[in-house]
Amino acid sequence: MTEAIESNVRESLPTEYGGVPAGGVLITKADGEQELFDPSKLSQSLTAAGATPEVRDRVIKHVVRELKHGMTTEEIYKHAFEILRREDRAPVAARYSIKRAVFELGPSGFPFEQFLAEVLRAHGWSARTGAILTGRCAPHEVDVLAEKDGRRVGIEAKFHNDPAGKTDIKDALYVHARYQDLTNSPDGASRTDEGWLVTNTRFTQNAIRYAQCSNLTLIGWDYPRDKGLLAMIEEARVHPLTCLTSLSGSEKRRLLDNKIVLCKHVQIGHLLEEYGIRSNQIPKVMEEANRLCGI
Repeated sequence: MTEAIESNVRESLPTEYGGVPAGGVLITKADGEQELFDPSKLSQSLTAAGATPEVRDRVIKHVVRELKHGMTTEEIYKHAFEILRREDRAPVAARYSIKRAVFELGPSGFPFEQFLAEVLRAHGWSARTGAILTGRCAPHEVDVLAEKDGRRVGIEAKFHNDPAGKTDIKDALYVHARYQDLTNSPDGASRTDEGWLVTNTRFTQNAIRYAQCSNLTLIGWDYPRDKGLLAMIEEARVHPLTCLTSLSGSEKRRLLDNKIVLCKHVQIGHLLEEYGIRSNQIPKVMEEANRLCGI
């Protein structure tokens, strides 16, 4: 965020809200930790989602009016999302909700594995899910097997339903051991060059420390910085189907159950009708998908 934007955000805020001095309200993050509310962080996320300066200003002022000690980041998100969905014609609300949309791929991790494979394909990899490979010591089911430029990578996809969930060192140890076994496989068709551990949340510091020491690749929601899962999604514009605000929860689940995981896949009207989307709703769904994914 530029200094000018930060200055405008600060100047737009009242000196007090709810009797609490501005800048002095503790909010609760998904992992239970508390931190001071920082309007510039909210402004950054709104800007990244494509909100206009006017809409961004309205959202921040509304959140500030509602702010109180202990408010959760989820509550702040809901306030912002509702205003975006109501006031901004561009698909800003859908972009703003990407992280929640990935959580909606659950409760099982299978749709997440399919989505991850689609993200990798968009970045030039060939990818398939549920591959059975034989290691030097044991057989293994690999969540995603990806290949690019002669490089073969086995990927463990660690899906969390809870935003506070973190992938810890035991997962890193397990993945490293599994791919050591596959790297040394006597079967060339089962051999991998390396293993990755990918999650939709974050890693513990111990997991990161071990991975750095053992040369295990970790990809989290925002790890490594500017190269995490969110960056990969945005760069390739492969937004999950669950981003779409024009579909109900049950409609999204029906499509996911039929292995339709990307918003760009809903550009086919007869496919939506086949899976029970109301005919009068289909143009709205397709329009949102077109604007969000740049179809």
